Amino acid sequence: MVANPSSSTSARFREARNRKARERLERALPAIFPAIVLRHALGRPFVPPLPRLAVDGYWRAHPLRAERLARALAARSGAPPGWRWTIADGSGEAAATGLPLSFRTPPAPYREKAFALGKGHCCVCGQEVYRFGWHRDLWGTGPNRNAEWHAACVTAWRLWNAPGDEVALLKRRQKHRCVSAGKRLLRNAEVDHKLPLFKLWREHRDVEWPRLLGFWGLPNLQVINRNVHAQKCAQEARSRRVQERNPRVAVPLLPTVRDLLEALEAASAGWGAQHLGKNGASPQ
Repeated sequence: MVANPSSSTSARFREARNRKARERLERALPAIFPAIVLRHALGRPFVPPLPRLAVDGYWRAHPLRAERLARALAARSGAPPGWRWTIADGSGEAAATGLPLSFRTPPAPYREKAFALGKGHCCVCGQEVYRFGWHRDLWGTGPNRNAEWHAACVTAWRLWNAPGDEVALLKRRQKHRCVSAGKRLLRNAEVDHKLPLFKLWREHRDVEWPRLLGFWGLPNLQVINRNVHAQKCAQEARSRRVQERNPRVAVPLLPTVRDLLEALEAASAGWGAQHLGKNGASPQ
């Protein structure tokens, strides 16, 4: 069998590139560095040449882990006194105050100008940011005064705002089964919020933060086939019309907020303490 010249050339290029990247990474590595991140970086097809890129790549490869960590960090901070989930009336107010334009954007008090903690603190969870965007001070150097995001919170924010980008990962988590119909997920399956966000905004906006974040995260996400999603959206639209005509009529939507909060608490029990343990990194 004759070898493909282009593939051998590509392999040589990648080997040379990774050799230089490893050398550069080793020179830049501090004496203390999360071992789990380093193992991931050295196992990638293209090795990141800098520690910060290694950290970013680790969390991008584990978005569900990043999402859980972001909520655990937010739980440590809690909501600032006097904060309430509100949205801006228009783009002008949004730019002036930092308020979101829509209820579909996750509530983040520390992104609002009235409650921002400034550089050195994450604008998503409110905790201090350390070297390389890590969430624990493994180096004893204090907060990074040039940073406003944890690397994990960047990935979590992307997941909350665009969960459809992780449809393949969520499909695997559901073992390629539609949770509503029980049938195999098709290629056109879509990510859906179990409890619609309009329902959360209309009726349950006073749920304490950061428990609110769970409604954008894994506890409230599911992958369902497109036809099932269309039927669910039609049911939700009918319920909205009924409530607009008669606000006193309660139209049941399953699961309820209580169901999801109970599931969130069950999933989070012990996880934050384990993930925020001695080495600052989660188990595989």
